[in-house]
Amino acid sequence: MDEVLRKEIKKQLENREEKILSEFATKSSNGDRRIPIEDDDIRPSFSRDTDRIIHSGGYTRYIDKTQVFYYCENDQITHRVLHVQLVSKIARHIGRCLRLNEDLIEAIALGHDIGHVPFGHAGEGSLSKVCEENDIGKFHHNVQSVIFLDKVQKKNLTLQVLDGILCHDGESRYEPLKPNREKNWQTHSSEITLKTQNSKYDTPPMTLEGCVVRLADKMGYLGRDIKDALELKLINKEDLENELSEVCLDVIKNDSDDTKNIDQKKINRNIISKLVNDVIENSNNKDCISLSKQGSTILGEFIQFNYKNIYKNPRVDRDKDKIEYMYKLVFNSFLEDLNKNNKASKIFEHFLNKKDLKEENPEYLEETSNEEKVRDFIAGMTDDYFGDTFEELWNPIPKKIKYRIN
Repeated sequence: MDEVLRKEIKKQLENREEKILSEFATKSSNGDRRIPIEDDDIRPSFSRDTDRIIHSGGYTRYIDKTQVFYYCENDQITHRVLHVQLVSKIARHIGRCLRLNEDLIEAIALGHDIGHVPFGHAGEGSLSKVCEENDIGKFHHNVQSVIFLDKVQKKNLTLQVLDGILCHDGESRYEPLKPNREKNWQTHSSEITLKTQNSKYDTPPMTLEGCVVRLADKMGYLGRDIKDALELKLINKEDLENELSEVCLDVIKNDSDDTKNIDQKKINRNIISKLVNDVIENSNNKDCISLSKQGSTILGEFIQFNYKNIYKNPRVDRDKDKIEYMYKLVFNSFLEDLNKNNKASKIFEHFLNKKDLKEENPEYLEETSNEEKVRDFIAGMTDDYFGDTFEELWNPIPKKIKYRIN
């Protein structure tokens, strides 16, 4: 592109942000990278980060990662790839109404779950347990998302995006969520360490856009998970009617005054609509993201219902012990391969010997312990890849080929 035209377009984009965005929004020109890059691109800094996330290997593998229900062959059930898209859509709508930076919101939303492991929360708990046994701290998917994008694939993302990803997980429904704009790269590094050491450590994002994604993450999964649980007959409409208060039931009932029946197809839509409108109304022209008292009550009650009836349901966690066993076997097997320098192992062939690590990121190979390398390899696996890997380790003899003897 002609240099004069490029500068003209960049100036137009900067002026557009100055004119449209709220005084509380994060300007793209303030994007802070560890490694400065040449200003030869017309894309604003956070838009560039979105592209880097979308083109990462971790984003590609979203498509075969569990959201809640693992080992479930049902094409109607939400997978991780759909969840991050829903969060992005919800958060960008809120951001647009509050005149925040939608590029920053999109980058955080699309990257926030890249660190999730095979088999969803059951897998995360299993990997965390084996990580602690190997003295590398607790495992948290938000920390792992940052490790993957910043250390493994070395995407050189802005601090604002990495911070939003790191801080997307935590409590946010009762008090207004206010950004901590005093953070820097040193703060970011210390927060990763603190989170790894203490599961209860919580800190707000450094931008209002990060605060929006944090709340939108909950909006994105609550109604959808109820819809999926109804689809799988894990719960029924009577469970909702018996356990939810009238204020929550009013949210998920039919729009028509002629009926009080719950419309299963509209549950997710109604929950999102109610909470999105509530947060916009209570956050407009404020340097915080918050819900009304009623909105907080609704969100909290749905979270409580989901944990009791879905996430902690014995039918969902039926194979938890098996998952833990699988993780321990796979982790220890690959750790042994590294300690013995077994170059025939998958961890070399499919991870450590890849060009983007061996040639483009030798620092990772030199500075990362064997235990951490195994953690990063497993965390990046899809459900199917992990399952196939376990089967190979458990049953190394190839399956018999059926043939006839005439």
